Amino acid sequence: MPPTGAAAASHRRNARLRREYLYRKSLSTAESSNYEAKRRIRDALSQGKSLPTELRASYDKLKSEIDHEDAKHEANTSHVDDEYGDAGWSDPRVCVTTSRSPSSRLKQFAKEVKLLVPNATRVNRGTHRVDELVDVCKGSDFTDLVVVQETRGEPDGLIVCHLPLGPTAYFTLSGAVLRHDLDGGAAPMSEAYPHVVLNNFQTQLGRRVGNILKCLFPIPKPDTRRIVTFSNDDDHISFRHHVYSKGSGNTTDAVTLYEVGPRFEMRLYQIKLGTLEMKDAENEYVLRPYMNTASKRTVL
Repeated sequence: MPPTGAAAASHRRNARLRREYLYRKSLSTAESSNYEAKRRIRDALSQGKSLPTELRASYDKLKSEIDHEDAKHEANTSHVDDEYGDAGWSDPRVCVTTSRSPSSRLKQFAKEVKLLVPNATRVNRGTHRVDELVDVCKGSDFTDLVVVQETRGEPDGLIVCHLPLGPTAYFTLSGAVLRHDLDGGAAPMSEAYPHVVLNNFQTQLGRRVGNILKCLFPIPKPDTRRIVTFSNDDDHISFRHHVYSKGSGNTTDAVTLYEVGPRFEMRLYQIKLGTLEMKDAENEYVLRPYMNTASKRTVL
């Protein structure tokens, strides 16, 4: 039976947004060429050099565009910018769920991920299919869907799907340590919005991954004492969660860190330009088997 009422309107809206996104993506090549031509004209004018021969015919049109651009539109944009164009205007809403038939340890890990991310909601997976799960999240105005997976009771997979258009990032997990397993016990879980520290994400792909991760968290207050850290080392991302306290008196340099947990290691193996249920979405990045043998090559 075809959907009716609000469900049909939601499907039409999502289809329209997807078509608009694919159209903007198809224009990215032409826009990049136009941006490069305007950059060369700016360089020639600022340095007092003659214009390149191949740009003289289109100089008047490009110069008019340059004169009407402000600082925001001067930079090159792409379809990647459209996915997170609203980031920072409103707080993200994250749905956290698990794979089917989760173990008690995976349920506890999902609960800690829910407490870790502000404004997150944990949903029992039950028997829902992936497409049903994504449709419900889109209809409920969630900005991201996080799915944790396991093998024999050990968390070993994390999927971050940005809604409603994507992208979807797939990570392997290893060395997961839950809060109650930390040596000496865990510090109390703060509900303050945390500062997000992204360390050593140097390449274009690394900045892309950092953007996917940081957009799970809302903008914090400057004086918050809660910190989450994603530290990249040889394409392996270490996650840590701390709160800190400053020493009493005038000793501003005395800072004490308390680990809150959980902690785990991540490794990116795929980024897909689409949402989780899209089987035919284009791959932006895939970790290939031969990449494991290239010891000096780092992608993040």
